[in-house]
Amino acid sequence: MNIIAPVELLKRQYLQLIVPEELTLPRKQFLKLPDTQAQIYNGMFDESRTTFVPPERYTFRVLKRLMKALEDAIEDPEEDEISDDISGYLAQYMGQPLPSASTAAQQKIYVTYTAPNLCPDASQVTLLEAPSLLASSGTTGFRTWEAALFLGAYLSSPEGRHFVIGKSVLELGAGTGFLSIFCAKHLGAQRVLATDGSQEVISDLRSNIHLNELEGNESIQTAVLQWGHALIGGVADGREGKQPYDLVLGADVTYDLKSIPSLVATLRDLFELSRVKILISATVRNEQTLGAFTIACGKNGFTLKQLDVPMPEKEHQIGFFVPTATPIKIYLITKEGPMKDPFAL
Repeated sequence: MNIIAPVELLKRQYLQLIVPEELTLPRKQFLKLPDTQAQIYNGMFDESRTTFVPPERYTFRVLKRLMKALEDAIEDPEEDEISDDISGYLAQYMGQPLPSASTAAQQKIYVTYTAPNLCPDASQVTLLEAPSLLASSGTTGFRTWEAALFLGAYLSSPEGRHFVIGKSVLELGAGTGFLSIFCAKHLGAQRVLATDGSQEVISDLRSNIHLNELEGNESIQTAVLQWGHALIGGVADGREGKQPYDLVLGADVTYDLKSIPSLVATLRDLFELSRVKILISATVRNEQTLGAFTIACGKNGFTLKQLDVPMPEKEHQIGFFVPTATPIKIYLITKEGPMKDPFAL
């Protein structure tokens, strides 16, 4: 079982904006200790120590839950005290107007994702997201989805890291850029190309690259890539003296039945350009849609293998936190030999 300091776990959940009611608070006997409260304030609420603070309405909700837990933890008012820093910070929020729920829903917010490592200085990726917004094209690329976090956790594991380290990586449907940035910043990828079909999403992705101090770094680049369009001579063409791609990543790219043919056509083109390995992380919202994807892969002669990556129970997660209600599957897709004609009898 992974053991992590209670305050460190709480901080990681807080920075990822986990619903306040689901935060894992330290046990009462520890929560009431002055040292514990000081660690919570310094690590979560002291703005002089935190560069990317969560949104105000969220922080206010967390403070209210924390204060209630502290009050419940106090057994002897003469011996146990609530931190003046925490109570004063809550009073500050109560004394100022907060943005309305509708206004807050339209704002971009900082979300910090911490890798599921035990060390206190575990790898982090901070993104500016707009979870409630859709781009003009209807894309959902303004938030990081669970399948990306699940795949990121696998890639950071001893079993998954070899896929990325020293490799040339292409991501399809990169959205906020979480996976691409994580691979370039922390997993030792030689180079990463983050692609998405929306120019609007790519513009925000570039901002997130800057946010993670990778701007100007040749190890990560961005491009608009429409699935189903020819790749030869395009941004993903690894031929003509360019280093071919070793790994293709896709997280939550199989959710739309209508996009499956275009997605598979792009995977087919990638196999024609180089001998790549493809990792697809899919949240199983609809078995029919996922089934259509696996059938299309088979018709194109792809070898599709579901990796044995168990979903950790909620109480055992220590980073890249994901809900456990909906299963997520990771597929390794490869292609050996000549390309098969999917329309042949």
